[in-house]
Amino acid sequence: MKLGVIPETPMERIGLWAGLAPVPVFETYNAMILARALMASVRVGVFDALVDGALSTAELAGRTGIAIEPARRLFYLLAEQRYLVPQGEDGWALTPAARKWLTKDSPDTVRDFLIVRYTEWDWMGHLEEYLATGVPHVGRADLGDEGWHTYQRAMRGLARMSTPEVARRTPTPGNPTTMLDIGGGHGQLSVAFCRRFPGLKAVVLDLPDACRQAAPLLAEEGMGDRVVHRPGDALADDLGEGCWDIVTAMNMLHTLSPEQCQHMTRQVARALKPGGVFAVIDFQRPTRPGGVGQMPALMNLFFGLVNRSGTWTFQELADWQREAGLQTLKPLRLRRLPGSGIQAARRPG
Repeated sequence: MKLGVIPETPMERIGLWAGLAPVPVFETYNAMILARALMASVRVGVFDALVDGALSTAELAGRTGIAIEPARRLFYLLAEQRYLVPQGEDGWALTPAARKWLTKDSPDTVRDFLIVRYTEWDWMGHLEEYLATGVPHVGRADLGDEGWHTYQRAMRGLARMSTPEVARRTPTPGNPTTMLDIGGGHGQLSVAFCRRFPGLKAVVLDLPDACRQAAPLLAEEGMGDRVVHRPGDALADDLGEGCWDIVTAMNMLHTLSPEQCQHMTRQVARALKPGGVFAVIDFQRPTRPGGVGQMPALMNLFFGLVNRSGTWTFQELADWQREAGLQTLKPLRLRRLPGSGIQAARRPG
């Protein structure tokens, strides 16, 4: 998946092909306005206000607290982006895409993911400082309770798109009964694995703040004692010895330094049962232009800014797994999360 400039007329198509279109303008100015407009529309409730049916400009503006004049400007932009569709002379309704992705009660909603963009918008303001010094801006420690809760809801919405595929495609021992989900927060990955394997029980190990704010989200899944939280730190806690059939780390190792990744992989190798599997699910670090696409390149820069490292290649993950005594398996690229993949390894025996 790639974000880019899309011509709307034959003349624009020719201009783009001929190198006459100022692409950097569109990729900054236009993208900035669109991103903030979508974020604001979600925050004030434009899409949720239309769930029960079409509304006039005045009605929709009144329900969302937007002044009439800017409301018209915003709604026209949302219609151009195919999130709203005009109704009659002065009415607006949701498109299927807006109803699916941007309304709070949709099972596929990513609206909280757009709300988190406000926090990350501020984090991006530190990019020049990071480029000059190489020192990341680690902002998650300052989220606060409401920020953590919104962040967990956002990550849950995103995870729901890919975790069923991860659970289906990850190589596992036959009839697994124990799973450790490192950094799993909201628990969607553990829920997906437990729905695949009826005899499986999972422990989600995450930081205390993450567990506290994610607990109500996990309760909504109705898994009972099959998926439970354990507040802790995977780098400092004893993960056990020979007690887990499956250990996963999804979108977690990109927050760690190489030394921390190596240490945690050794801890996991010791904690696996013979035949147990350690699966790392994460974005892949690009090693050459055009190698893995735009999304991994964007994520590698962003994670470098807001974490202590960035993304890793399949090869780096496999090297740490082999060094820990595990037998590496062929990496798998995810279809539902472009630029991301599974690097799994098995404990011999």
